[in-house]
Amino acid sequence: MSVNKVILVGRLGRDPETRYTGGGQAVANFSMATDETYKDKNGERQKRTEWHRIVAWGKKAEFVQQYLKKGSLIYVEGSIRSSEWQDKEGQKRTKVEIIASEFRFIGEKREGAAAGGGGGAARSGGDDHEQPAPSEDSYGGGGAPAGGGPEISDEDIPF
Repeated sequence: MSVNKVILVGRLGRDPETRYTGGGQAVANFSMATDETYKDKNGERQKRTEWHRIVAWGKKAEFVQQYLKKGSLIYVEGSIRSSEWQDKEGQKRTKVEIIASEFRFIGEKREGAAAGGGGGAARSGGDDHEQPAPSEDSYGGGGAPAGGGPEISDEDIPF
């Protein structure tokens, strides 16, 4: 048995870029930063930022393009996919991406979109359901009950 599952909470590093395949399927790409703090060998606090490439397909890509912007604090669930190739100079290159299966807004409401304020969660679930505009209620494919869980503010997130 094996599992390929990733859960990230972080901020978008840039606005999503969406394009369409020859068959008309949407694909969105964006970068996401996660931070961790630690104490170095001298006991001083250090901060390390990891950047992640996120890819969303279909209805999820359309959701991303419509509602997510640079700086948005979100929860992403998905799987890791890596690919290797040789560049023009013959160097081996590797790309690691997170193929997103679910999104949730975290934190404040965004102007122009009801983005799950007050710690509520807006979700982008399965591709086989129409996606209403985000709200404090859950929507899309299954998951946590609407409005469930404690309120989370930016101060509660450790980065």
